[in-house]
Amino acid sequence: MSEATGGRIFFSSVRRSLEVEDEIVLVSVGVDIGSSTSHLVFSRLLLERSDTRYLVSEREILFESEVLLTPYAGDLTIDAAALGAFIDQQYRLAEVDPATIDTGAIILTGVAVRRANARAIADLFAAQAGKFVSVSAGDALEATLAAFGSGAAARSIRESARVMNVDIGGGTSKIAVCEAGAVVEMTAIDVGARILSFDDRGRVTRIEEAGQRFANEAGVSLSLGDRPDGQVLDRIAERMAERLFDAMTSPSPVAATAALIRLDPLRNDRPPDVLIFSGGVSEYIYARQRDEFGDLGPRLAKAILARATVWGPRIETPDQGIRATVVGASQYTIQVSGSTIFVTPMAVLPLRNVPVITPDLPLAGEVLNAGDIAEAVHKSLRRLDMHGGEQAVALCYHWQGAATFARLDTLVRGLAAGLAPILEYGLPMILVGDGDVGGLVGIHACEEARLSNPIVSIDGIALNEFDFVDIGAMLELSGAVPVVIKSLVFPGSAALGQAQTTRTGAS
Repeated sequence: MSEATGGRIFFSSVRRSLEVEDEIVLVSVGVDIGSSTSHLVFSRLLLERSDTRYLVSEREILFESEVLLTPYAGDLTIDAAALGAFIDQQYRLAEVDPATIDTGAIILTGVAVRRANARAIADLFAAQAGKFVSVSAGDALEATLAAFGSGAAARSIRESARVMNVDIGGGTSKIAVCEAGAVVEMTAIDVGARILSFDDRGRVTRIEEAGQRFANEAGVSLSLGDRPDGQVLDRIAERMAERLFDAMTSPSPVAATAALIRLDPLRNDRPPDVLIFSGGVSEYIYARQRDEFGDLGPRLAKAILARATVWGPRIETPDQGIRATVVGASQYTIQVSGSTIFVTPMAVLPLRNVPVITPDLPLAGEVLNAGDIAEAVHKSLRRLDMHGGEQAVALCYHWQGAATFARLDTLVRGLAAGLAPILEYGLPMILVGDGDVGGLVGIHACEEARLSNPIVSIDGIALNEFDFVDIGAMLELSGAVPVVIKSLVFPGSAALGQAQTTRTGAS
């Protein structure tokens, strides 16, 4: 993005103003880099203006890259040169010039999130850094992304059903239960196709801790260089499927399963109506892939499908399988709205690509509770794997009731407590409201709560999870702050009634 005179914001590629265009076409790229595989998707987005918002009216996939087994230069160190060569080749095959990309998103999962790997990957996209949002997805966020990307969340709306999405990758499986378009439960477990890997002669080249655990359960002693036969590998895959289904179905998983679960276990108080699989192993479950890649993928898929067909829930095909966590693009819009704003110091702006959290704050009562507000913020941070505090977030809230001193004071104290991991890093408190109390909240945080952190408090807009915001520097002539919201657009967004829309505001 670039800012031109007059405070109008233009797309860098086409130099057209979002404030006057009724229709915008974007070229986007989604990049998914994980522990096991990496791939890209190029898309074309058509955005149409609806009042003061733009909605995605059409999404066309232009090119899906090959799936690369993520290259490693050393133990858990991604070979950035080999990965960069692959990415460059996919741009050439797609006949897309990187300079013509309007927007995109990079999803990093597994070992790709590690600091050295993330830095090396960021360098590959340095020339386009202003156009991309980057998401480091832990287990909780990856489970949520997969549920939306596979279409499970959309299906739960269309069919008024309880839909379980099981995303089975190379190292872990993520389980998400969706109702009414939202993920209501999730967990993750150390079950994946590449916890054991083999060379072209069938010799073991990699054994993860979970792989050794499953081999022991199957009564097998495995070491690097061994050549286990098919029956041995089938027994290991059966144990893996058994543990996965225990996590999917039991309200009280057995100890052997509990030791593998990476998040809180599912409540499993009632079974799903629909079962969907995504991730690399799903390609075998739905018979879209037959080639083997030196891992347990085909055997694990067979064992899982055997259990799924007798469990009970209806098995449906996902919108996306191995590409479920690839984000199609980001969409943008601009609008000048809202009535109050508070920013201190002004030098904190501009802010770019700030992830959004939307906690369900208990603000309806006449008397608010700071502890309840803090806990709601904590839950939202944990859900999106942002509870470590190393990155600023934009907290969106829906103000209700009177803006009395007592209610504002309780709100600010609760927000500060909930955001404590972030504020302790010295990062700014960024608050976005959909009402007209942004200025009052910001002033209270600064002058009454005496927070030492930079404070950005704006209002008049509403955000969604999976949004990212850019907040520009104040425009001298109008005193407005331009805010651009970028929403991740999943393959099933249209089925969600275009819920992944964007709104912006400034005052």
